[in-house]
Amino acid sequence: MVFHVLNRGNDRRAIFDDAGDYGAFLGILRETQERRPLRLLAYCLMPNHWHLLVWPEHDGELGAFLQRLTTTHVRRWHLHRNTVGRGHLYQGTYKSFPVQDDEHFYTVCRYVERNALRANLARQADRWLWGSLAQRLGRQRCDRAPLLSKWPVPQPREWLDHVSQPQSEAELAALRQSVERGQPFGSTEWQEQTARQLGLEFTLRPRGRPRKRG
Repeated sequence: MVFHVLNRGNDRRAIFDDAGDYGAFLGILRETQERRPLRLLAYCLMPNHWHLLVWPEHDGELGAFLQRLTTTHVRRWHLHRNTVGRGHLYQGTYKSFPVQDDEHFYTVCRYVERNALRANLARQADRWLWGSLAQRLGRQRCDRAPLLSKWPVPQPREWLDHVSQPQSEAELAALRQSVERGQPFGSTEWQEQTARQLGLEFTLRPRGRPRKRG
Protein backbone atom coordinates (compact mmCIF):
# COMPACT_ATOMS: atom_id res chain seq x y z
CA MET A 1 0.00 0.00 0.00
CA VAL A 2 1.28 3.47 -0.93
CA PHE A 3 1.57 6.16 1.77
CA HIS A 4 1.83 9.93 1.64
CA VAL A 5 4.08 10.97 4.54
CA LEU A 6 4.90 14.44 5.82
CA ASN A 7 6.40 16.24 8.78
CA ARG A 8 6.74 19.92 9.69
CA GLY A 9 9.12 22.00 11.74
CA ASN A 10 8.06 22.82 15.28
CA ASP A 11 5.78 25.90 15.22
CA ARG A 12 6.22 25.72 11.42
CA ARG A 13 9.77 27.05 11.74
CA ALA A 14 12.34 26.37 9.02
CA ILE A 15 14.20 23.08 9.13
CA PHE A 16 16.18 23.78 5.95
CA ASP A 17 18.12 27.05 5.81
CA ASP A 18 20.32 26.57 2.75
CA ALA A 19 21.50 24.14 0.07
CA GLY A 20 23.70 22.40 2.62
CA ASP A 21 20.70 21.56 4.79
CA TYR A 22 18.69 20.24 1.84
CA GLY A 23 21.59 18.18 0.54
CA ALA A 24 22.29 16.74 3.99
CA PHE A 25 18.69 15.56 4.31
CA LEU A 26 18.80 13.89 0.89
CA GLY A 27 21.97 12.13 1.98
CA ILE A 28 20.23 10.92 5.14
CA LEU A 29 17.33 9.68 3.01
CA ARG A 30 19.74 7.62 0.89
CA GLU A 31 21.60 6.35 3.96
CA THR A 32 18.32 5.32 5.59
CA GLN A 33 17.27 3.46 2.44
CA GLU A 34 20.50 1.48 2.63
CA ARG A 35 19.92 0.57 6.29
CA ARG A 36 16.12 0.26 6.25
CA PRO A 37 15.04 -0.40 2.63
CA LEU A 38 11.85 1.31 1.52
CA ARG A 39 10.59 2.13 -1.96
CA LEU A 40 10.53 5.90 -2.48
CA LEU A 41 8.26 7.08 -5.29
CA ALA A 42 8.35 10.88 -4.94
CA TYR A 43 9.45 13.57 -2.51
CA CYS A 44 9.69 17.32 -2.04
CA LEU A 45 11.64 19.22 0.61
CA MET A 46 10.28 22.63 1.56
CA PRO A 47 11.75 25.23 3.95
CA ASN A 48 9.68 24.13 6.95
CA HIS A 49 8.40 20.68 5.98
CA TRP A 50 8.82 17.71 3.66
CA HIS A 51 6.65 15.26 1.75
CA LEU A 52 7.44 11.65 0.85
CA LEU A 53 5.42 9.20 -1.23
CA VAL A 54 6.51 5.69 -0.28
CA TRP A 55 5.50 2.10 -0.98
CA PRO A 56 6.34 -0.37 1.82
CA GLU A 57 6.59 -4.08 1.03
CA HIS A 58 6.31 -5.46 4.58
CA ASP A 59 4.55 -4.65 7.84
CA GLY A 60 6.65 -2.42 10.09
CA GLU A 61 8.86 -1.22 7.24
CA LEU A 62 7.39 2.28 7.11
CA GLY A 63 7.72 2.92 10.85
CA ALA A 64 11.29 1.61 11.04
CA PHE A 65 12.36 3.73 8.09
CA LEU A 66 10.81 6.96 9.35
CA GLN A 67 12.03 6.51 12.90
CA ARG A 68 15.61 6.17 11.69
CA LEU A 69 15.23 8.99 9.16
CA THR A 70 13.85 11.56 11.61
CA THR A 71 16.08 10.53 14.53
CA THR A 72 19.22 10.80 12.40
CA HIS A 73 18.13 14.12 10.90
CA VAL A 74 17.31 15.69 14.28
CA ARG A 75 20.61 14.57 15.81
CA ARG A 76 22.74 15.85 12.93
CA TRP A 77 20.74 19.07 12.59
CA HIS A 78 21.39 19.96 16.24
CA LEU A 79 25.03 18.87 16.12
CA HIS A 80 25.64 21.06 13.09
CA ARG A 81 24.20 24.10 14.91
CA ASN A 82 25.55 23.29 18.38
CA THR A 83 21.99 23.29 19.72
CA VAL A 84 21.76 19.80 21.22
CA GLY A 85 19.13 19.78 23.97
CA ARG A 86 17.58 23.10 22.96
CA GLY A 87 14.10 22.12 21.88
CA HIS A 88 12.30 20.07 19.27
CA LEU A 89 13.02 20.27 15.56
CA TYR A 90 9.73 18.71 14.42
CA GLN A 91 6.22 19.55 15.59
CA GLY A 92 5.68 15.91 16.51
CA THR A 93 5.71 12.49 14.95
CA TYR A 94 5.29 12.21 11.21
CA LYS A 95 1.87 11.90 9.58
CA SER A 96 1.09 9.18 7.05
CA PHE A 97 -1.95 8.62 4.83
CA PRO A 98 -2.73 5.57 2.63
CA VAL A 99 -3.17 6.35 -1.08
CA GLN A 100 -5.08 4.27 -3.62
CA ASP A 101 -2.83 3.19 -6.50
CA ASP A 102 -4.98 4.48 -9.36
CA GLU A 103 -5.82 8.02 -10.50
CA HIS A 104 -5.63 9.08 -6.87
CA PHE A 105 -1.92 8.22 -6.88
CA TYR A 106 -1.33 10.67 -9.73
CA THR A 107 -3.23 13.36 -7.80
CA VAL A 108 -1.05 12.96 -4.71
CA CYS A 109 2.16 12.69 -6.71
CA ARG A 110 1.33 15.89 -8.58
CA TYR A 111 0.59 17.57 -5.26
CA VAL A 112 3.97 16.51 -3.87
CA GLU A 113 6.06 17.32 -6.93
CA ARG A 114 4.50 20.74 -7.63
CA ASN A 115 4.70 21.84 -4.00
CA ALA A 116 7.47 24.38 -4.54
CA LEU A 117 5.77 25.78 -7.64
CA ARG A 118 2.50 26.19 -5.76
CA ALA A 119 4.40 28.02 -2.97
CA ASN A 120 6.13 30.31 -5.49
CA LEU A 121 9.58 28.99 -4.58
CA ALA A 122 10.30 28.12 -8.21
CA ARG A 123 9.05 29.34 -11.58
CA GLN A 124 8.85 25.76 -12.88
CA ALA A 125 8.17 22.62 -10.89
CA ASP A 126 11.27 20.83 -12.22
CA ARG A 127 13.54 23.77 -11.30
CA TRP A 128 13.11 23.17 -7.58
CA LEU A 129 16.26 21.14 -6.95
CA TRP A 130 15.09 19.52 -3.74
CA GLY A 131 12.37 17.32 -5.18
CA SER A 132 12.03 14.03 -7.02
CA LEU A 133 10.88 15.72 -10.24
CA ALA A 134 14.21 17.52 -10.64
CA GLN A 135 16.09 14.34 -9.73
CA ARG A 136 14.13 12.25 -12.22
CA LEU A 137 14.89 14.75 -15.00
CA GLY A 138 18.60 14.94 -14.15
CA ARG A 139 18.52 18.57 -12.97
CA GLN A 140 19.51 17.89 -9.38
CA ARG A 141 23.14 17.97 -8.29
CA CYS A 142 23.54 15.86 -5.19
CA ASP A 143 26.28 13.36 -4.44
CA ARG A 144 24.03 11.15 -2.35
CA ALA A 145 20.55 11.48 -3.83
CA PRO A 146 17.95 8.94 -2.64
CA LEU A 147 16.93 6.01 -4.82
CA LEU A 148 13.65 6.40 -6.69
CA SER A 149 11.55 3.30 -7.35
CA LYS A 150 9.21 2.42 -10.19
CA TRP A 151 5.64 3.53 -9.61
CA PRO A 152 2.77 1.07 -9.00
CA VAL A 153 0.99 2.69 -11.99
CA PRO A 154 2.41 3.71 -15.40
CA GLN A 155 4.17 7.06 -15.46
CA PRO A 156 2.54 9.35 -18.05
CA ARG A 157 4.84 10.44 -20.90
CA GLU A 158 3.91 14.09 -20.46
CA TRP A 159 4.24 14.00 -16.69
CA LEU A 160 6.18 17.30 -16.45
CA ASP A 161 3.43 19.11 -18.35
CA HIS A 162 0.84 17.45 -16.13
CA VAL A 163 2.63 18.53 -12.93
CA SER A 164 3.03 22.06 -14.25
CA GLN A 165 -0.73 22.55 -14.57
CA PRO A 166 -2.58 23.86 -11.48
CA GLN A 167 -4.70 21.37 -9.59
CA SER A 168 -8.39 22.02 -9.18
CA GLU A 169 -9.80 23.43 -5.96
CA ALA A 170 -11.73 20.19 -5.48
CA GLU A 171 -8.51 18.15 -5.67
CA LEU A 172 -6.70 20.45 -3.25
CA ALA A 173 -9.62 20.43 -0.82
CA ALA A 174 -9.73 16.61 -0.82
CA LEU A 175 -5.97 16.39 -0.31
CA ARG A 176 -6.01 18.90 2.53
CA GLN A 177 -8.81 17.00 4.22
CA SER A 178 -6.77 13.81 3.96
CA VAL A 179 -3.83 15.58 5.61
CA GLU A 180 -5.89 17.29 8.32
CA ARG A 181 -7.99 14.25 9.22
CA GLY A 182 -5.47 11.48 8.45
CA GLN A 183 -7.94 9.96 5.99
CA PRO A 184 -7.06 7.35 3.35
CA PHE A 185 -7.05 9.07 -0.04
CA GLY A 186 -9.04 7.24 -2.70
CA SER A 187 -12.52 6.33 -3.85
CA THR A 188 -15.27 6.20 -1.22
CA GLU A 189 -15.43 2.40 -1.27
CA TRP A 190 -11.63 2.08 -1.05
CA GLN A 191 -11.48 4.67 1.73
CA GLU A 192 -13.97 2.75 3.84
CA GLN A 193 -12.30 -0.61 3.22
CA THR A 194 -8.82 0.74 3.98
CA ALA A 195 -10.02 2.58 7.07
CA ARG A 196 -11.47 -0.67 8.46
CA GLN A 197 -8.29 -2.56 7.60
CA LEU A 198 -6.01 -0.05 9.34
CA GLY A 199 -8.29 0.98 12.19
CA LEU A 200 -8.83 4.47 10.78
CA GLU A 201 -12.63 4.55 10.78
CA PHE A 202 -12.59 7.59 13.08
CA THR A 203 -10.93 9.69 10.34
CA LEU A 204 -14.05 9.34 8.17
CA ARG A 205 -16.56 10.41 10.82
CA PRO A 206 -17.86 13.99 10.95
CA ARG A 207 -16.14 16.18 13.51
CA GLY A 208 -17.92 17.49 16.57
CA ARG A 209 -20.34 16.00 19.05
CA PRO A 210 -23.13 13.81 17.69
CA ARG A 211 -26.52 15.50 17.62
CA LYS A 212 -28.94 14.63 20.41
CA ARG A 213 -32.11 12.85 19.40
CA GLY A 214 -35.55 13.88 20.54
